[in-house]
Amino acid sequence: MLKKITQISLVILLFSFTTLLKAEQPGYETLSPAQPTQNPDKVEVIEFFWYGCPHCYSFEPLLEKWVKGLPKNVEFIRQPAVFNDTWGKHAKAYYTAEALGVVDKVHADFFDAIQNKKEKLETEEELAKFFAAHGVNEAEFHEAYNSFLVDAKMRQAPIMASRYGITGVPVIIINGKYKTNGTLAGSHEKMIEVMNQLIQQESKKK
Repeated sequence: MLKKITQISLVILLFSFTTLLKAEQPGYETLSPAQPTQNPDKVEVIEFFWYGCPHCYSFEPLLEKWVKGLPKNVEFIRQPAVFNDTWGKHAKAYYTAEALGVVDKVHADFFDAIQNKKEKLETEEELAKFFAAHGVNEAEFHEAYNSFLVDAKMRQAPIMASRYGITGVPVIIINGKYKTNGTLAGSHEKMIEVMNQLIQQESKKK
C-alpha cells in the first residue's frame, strides 16, 4: 500500500513539475546578439514567411487581423524567407508586389492560389498573368519584376534569414531582440499574445 502511495505521489510531483515548466516558458527566444532595427523610434515587428508554407497560410488571417489594429508606434515588415529556388521565386513575386504598391491587393490571393488552387506561379509570365488579373499593367509588372530594387531585395533575403537564425516559418521577430513561432508560443493564437506582450514591454523603453 505504501509503495502504491509513493508511486502516485511521484506521478503527481512529475505532473506538477511539468506544468510548472510549461508555465515558466515565455513563448519566445532572446536573440544574441540583438539586431538593429530600421527605425529606432518604433517597435519593429518582422514576419518571415513563405507562400508555400501551410502554417504561414493558417497564421495569415490572425496576423492580418492583428495588423489592422496596429499601434502607431509599431512598424510591421513582411520578410519572405528564401531557402531554395522555389522560395526565391515566390519571394520575388512579393517584392514585385511591394515595388508596385499592390501587396494589399495580391497578398491574400497569392496565398490562396498557391495553397488551395495549387498554382505554381513561378515564372515571369505566370506571375505577369496573375498580376494582370489584379489590375496591374503587364508592362509595369515586367519593369518592376526586373528592376534593380527587386534584385537588391532578392540578394538581401537570404542574409536576413541568416541574421536572425531563421530555419523555418512562420517566425516573428520583435524589435530585433526576440523571436517567436508556433512551437515556442504553443499555437498561432499564442504567438499573437507573445507579440503583444513584447511590444508593450519594448514600448515602455522608448
